Amino acid sequence: MSSRPEPNLSADLSGLNCPLPILRTKKALAALEGGQLLQVTCTDPATPTDFAAFCKQTGHTLVEHWQAEGKFLFLIQKRSA
Repeated sequence: MSSRPEPNLSADLSGLNCPLPILRTKKALAALEGGQLLQVTCTDPATPTDFAAFCKQTGHTLVEHWQAEGKFLFLIQKRSA
């Protein structure tokens, strides 16, 4: 069993290509409060690089990313205000 924290919100962005996963992630994070977790599922192979850069630029924390069943999954913690 995994010890990943339970996300407050999940977004399945499978089938979307850059820049849509980042844009949809920004929108989903806006609905969360600081410190809450968003889990994002993507299929675009560029997303690991994109999400690392996005989190670095915006101050959100990329808690973890992994691959499962051909998809890329990200756990992002919204930065505190």
